[in-house]
Amino acid sequence: MRPIRFDGRVLFLSADAGAVRRQLQGEDLERETAGALRDDVSTDEITPLPSLVHFDDEIGRHAHTGYRAGESNPIPLDALRLGGFGVLVAGRRYGKGSSREHAPLAERAAGIKLVIAESFERIYRQNCDNIGLFTSTDFGLLDRIRAGQAIPLAGLLQGRDELAARILAAGGLLEYGRTHLGDAKPASLPEDTVPRTLTQKIIARHLLAERGRRWTAEPGSGGFVRARFRFIHEIYTAMAAHMLHRCYGRPLALHEPDTILCFEDHNSYAHRSPTHRRQNLLPAIRRLSEGHRAFARDYELKDRGYLAGEEGSEGISHALMAETYAVPGEICVGTDSHTPHSGALGCLAFGVGTTDMANAFMTGAVRLTVPESLLIRLEGSLPSGVTAKDVVLKLLAEPRIRAGLGLGRVFEFAGPVVSAMSIDERATLTNMTAELGGFSGIVAPDAETARFIRERRGDDVVIEDWMASDPGAPYAAELNLDCSVLTPMLAAPGDPGNGIACDELAAPVPIGIAYAGSCTAGKREDFDQYHEVLAWAAARGLKVPGNVVFYLQFGTVAVRRYCEERGYLDTFRRVGAQILNPACGACAQCGPGVSSQAEEVTISAINRNFPGRSGPGKVWLASPPTVAASAIAGEVVSFGELQRRISNV
Repeated sequence: MRPIRFDGRVLFLSADAGAVRRQLQGEDLERETAGALRDDVSTDEITPLPSLVHFDDEIGRHAHTGYRAGESNPIPLDALRLGGFGVLVAGRRYGKGSSREHAPLAERAAGIKLVIAESFERIYRQNCDNIGLFTSTDFGLLDRIRAGQAIPLAGLLQGRDELAARILAAGGLLEYGRTHLGDAKPASLPEDTVPRTLTQKIIARHLLAERGRRWTAEPGSGGFVRARFRFIHEIYTAMAAHMLHRCYGRPLALHEPDTILCFEDHNSYAHRSPTHRRQNLLPAIRRLSEGHRAFARDYELKDRGYLAGEEGSEGISHALMAETYAVPGEICVGTDSHTPHSGALGCLAFGVGTTDMANAFMTGAVRLTVPESLLIRLEGSLPSGVTAKDVVLKLLAEPRIRAGLGLGRVFEFAGPVVSAMSIDERATLTNMTAELGGFSGIVAPDAETARFIRERRGDDVVIEDWMASDPGAPYAAELNLDCSVLTPMLAAPGDPGNGIACDELAAPVPIGIAYAGSCTAGKREDFDQYHEVLAWAAARGLKVPGNVVFYLQFGTVAVRRYCEERGYLDTFRRVGAQILNPACGACAQCGPGVSSQAEEVTISAINRNFPGRSGPGKVWLASPPTVAASAIAGEVVSFGELQRRISNV
């Protein structure tokens, strides 16, 4: 591939809104004069909700319209394209959050050809490779670009694996897959006795041997694996279909279509989202659903969609994967960053972008760079009232995690606290490795895993001896957390890493919305926790105050049935909660629980509180008990604090 010349201006994504606006108005800044670069730029900011209904060049007009600098959004519609920018420059953990491939697609459609940042989130960077958008951590490129020099491909790919170079040289993943992956066969298992992590073992058992090339399961090696299941949901299906029909024509010969699953889980409550109604997005949402259903129908794929005759869907995709499909020792991939939910079962589950999934639909091959593993040992025991969500919020606030220790790595959770957890609680840990910056999260399967699968599916599974990390297995780092000293945690608005203990709040935080649900907090055990708080409140005649709206939303229909069988719904209604059928809902700004005004404050059990994620207001993250207690109190409090207040009245 010839050296590449990057024409166009350089836009420094500064934390100073004024510096951003000056660049948009035509002034070219140097790195020294641009001010501090923004860290943690999320895909929610690069492509906020209104952009997600587009998958053609129109999406370029929306690039970075959700970008936050201080309290403002300095980048208006079409600003990047009209400004003639070709290079973006930012700080650490660029592209964090959602797996949405809309983000790099929007940047490329706006004229961006290169993104330079101190570090990148794994899914975002892989999505860039797949569509031919270059990324680099070499700030030395800036002087060469501004001098008009052409940059050799090797200079753009320092520190990257060979596969990234091959995909970029081929013009993207779909073209590479069509040319090289049609006859990929399973690779042979290594015969040595080298100690390996559970993740390495799973990858080795699913690795594909591409013609003329041999990949390994060693960290840093790029290659392809065969997944037990591939799943997609309605935000991405039409985009994937568009890509595939443009590349392969019609009809498509999908690889093993019986292992492809389709879900409509994000938009089933969009008609009740204030954002969707205000911005007239519902016609476009309906087109996305029509495209999703047409693809599933045309290729006879399993489609788990809307409930018949009522609002909501069968369930959130990754929650249903854990309840119904994921198997220990296997691989599962989905077009959602919270696919690691199924890691609670000892399944290597990870999120991919639309192009990755489109390629996997045709070739059965799923791209990955073999990740390193972190050993996260949870020691001691959880105090009463402290949950897995509190553990994750504490981990997110750890300085080493905030500095990027987990980027692109597998979080292997172990220790006595994990052993004592249910699968539902373990799923909270693995689900939120997306927020921790990880490739995935996993827990070695055990008797609790077998019990869960037998209870939920009626199936018996054998936990084989190989399904655990070997003594002496290589870990990039080990992090030990003494859970015995934990108290209920919060994440202050703006980022899940803004951790603070509930009892360290400097002043009362009144709320207007309490939201209890999502994949992270819509499971059976989460509803046990909600019910414990609300039954206590109901027994004392307490209710949700009139200035608070409290939503309880199930993760799947099986969770709803569980609550019905235990009589929970009567308790929920007695305290004034509004009950919602399964959907991603407020977490994806697609239903009730979304704020309408900047001054609104929400306490939420979801996994993310990036700016604009759940509306224009401020979102505090918390555990299920804390959300339920706060709904009753009308302000942010733990259940223990609520109990103390009432007992002292």
